[in-house]
Amino acid sequence: MSERQRKSTGRSRGGRAAKKQRAEHTAPAYITRKIPFYEFLDEEGLVTLEKQADWLIQEIGLEFRGDDEALRIWKQAGADVTGTRVRLPADMARALCNTAPSRFIQHARNPRRSVEIGGDSQVFAPVYGPPFVRDLDGGRRYGAMQDHENLVKICYSLPSLHHTGLVICEPCDVPVSKRHLDMVYNQLRYNDKPFLGAITEISRAQDSVDMVKIVFGEEFMQNNCVIMGNVNTNSPLLIDKVVTEAARIYCGAGQGLVAVPFILSGAMGPVTTAASIAQALAEAMMVCAFTQLVRPGAPFILGNFLSSMSLKSGAPTFGMPEPVMSNLIIGQLARRLGLPLRCGGSLTASKLPDAQAAAESADSMLSTVLGGANFVLHAAGWLEGGLVTGYEKLVQDADRLGAYQVMLGGMPMDENALARSAYYEVEPAGHFLGCSHTMANYETAFYESALSDSESFEQWEDQGSKDSAQRAYERWNQILKDYQQPKMEEAVHEQLLAYMTIRKEQLPDAWY
Repeated sequence: MSERQRKSTGRSRGGRAAKKQRAEHTAPAYITRKIPFYEFLDEEGLVTLEKQADWLIQEIGLEFRGDDEALRIWKQAGADVTGTRVRLPADMARALCNTAPSRFIQHARNPRRSVEIGGDSQVFAPVYGPPFVRDLDGGRRYGAMQDHENLVKICYSLPSLHHTGLVICEPCDVPVSKRHLDMVYNQLRYNDKPFLGAITEISRAQDSVDMVKIVFGEEFMQNNCVIMGNVNTNSPLLIDKVVTEAARIYCGAGQGLVAVPFILSGAMGPVTTAASIAQALAEAMMVCAFTQLVRPGAPFILGNFLSSMSLKSGAPTFGMPEPVMSNLIIGQLARRLGLPLRCGGSLTASKLPDAQAAAESADSMLSTVLGGANFVLHAAGWLEGGLVTGYEKLVQDADRLGAYQVMLGGMPMDENALARSAYYEVEPAGHFLGCSHTMANYETAFYESALSDSESFEQWEDQGSKDSAQRAYERWNQILKDYQQPKMEEAVHEQLLAYMTIRKEQLPDAWY
């Protein structure tokens, strides 16, 4: 135990702890949205962006490099393929996109945790991909496999995270050629929520599919999505073999693909936000069209990760008005296409879970929620432009996700909500604190933050004068202390271990 843990003086109240435990056990597997989407652009603006995307697909075309099989598939479908440049009529691209489902279920190992993606559903998942981690004790350091295991357990235990991604951090103490096996194992062993598979090399994608096949069974996977790959286009207008090979493995097996153009306006896209949004739409549509050539009806999520940048230093910036607008607009465009959307998250350039992180993440996440993103990767834990997974930031963000969930549920307007009975009981100039209506509703009336401090100054000082980061530190440590591993049949576990042993023997160590 660390010195900071030994000095921890957190004091939970029995009633409040019991209430939180009840809430966590009854939390929904995903959010069903009951409020309107925010419509940022009018019809004329949306049509203009769609025409720009169509022009890019038809006239400019996209490069598909490194995968001859992908070019063969395009040629067989009738696309105009010149070298590695692929062009096709926009109506052909849209027709192919129309065969992807507008909503689908990703099944979890625990059926109660399966999520619907698309339509009016919203699914939150943690940060994905950082090579570094940070916490109050260890500071900033390369992620290790123990960090990955810890983070899987924490995400599994947080009710406002419905999905656990995959690379919550890069475990840099294990060879690149083998670490995907351990990460998929951690997701299956210590978690029973849905998660993603590896995509960085075709055999790693295949390993991911093969490992979940051991758990779910080949027959079930033939008609059900249990795993997805998350890929980025190589903007501008380049789809490399990582994307197409992942599409062939995941979609070929009837599983899902999330395709996200990663565009820093002014670098990987034009400096204007409108042009970058249209480019992102064109790139994602082309990947969707390809997945439907691989297997019509394969689940697909259209993504957008657009950020502004400092034109003085070249550094990405987050929570700024341009990416906020893009989150809202791409939501409109995705709904017009009839495709589930991934965008946004709790994004920040801050190095610490400080006021900058809170402000940038709040602006980014609010637009994500209002814009209607169905699948939100990076919803919690993101620091330093995505280079760092913050332990404290993870639980801070998750706490705010719970608040968004309340907002997305809308405001009840039934008899109880209007509280007429209370007015018969409380006289004018009285108070409602002890009336029957208040007593009947007090446990569920308001969202109760697990981390915000609303006590008096004297109470706060008596409890150690802790700031938000210190309270978050105690929170995630308590989560790990209280963690209970979900059950898995021992025979299935042994098969997973045997698969991993064989594959690790076959794979040479490689650190790149």
